[in-house]
Amino acid sequence: PKSTAWLSAVGIHNVEQLRSSGAVEAYLLVRQAGFPATLNLLWALEGALQDVDWRELSEADKSRLREELARLTH
Repeated sequence: PKSTAWLSAVGIHNVEQLRSSGAVEAYLLVRQAGFPATLNLLWALEGALQDVDWRELSEADKSRLREELARLTH
């Protein structure tokens, strides 16, 4: 519920909007809005896009997400 509220606050109300922005961009929007999101939110967003539980994301997926996050924040 908390993550859903954060996403709604930044204009992401459904999976289509999440897919359009991508997991990393959505995560950054939440962080930029001042919410205390951790990387677990990023994993959960990517899991939602892949239709898997976030705990099932591969290390390769997590590494790719970290790299994309680093590119966008540095």
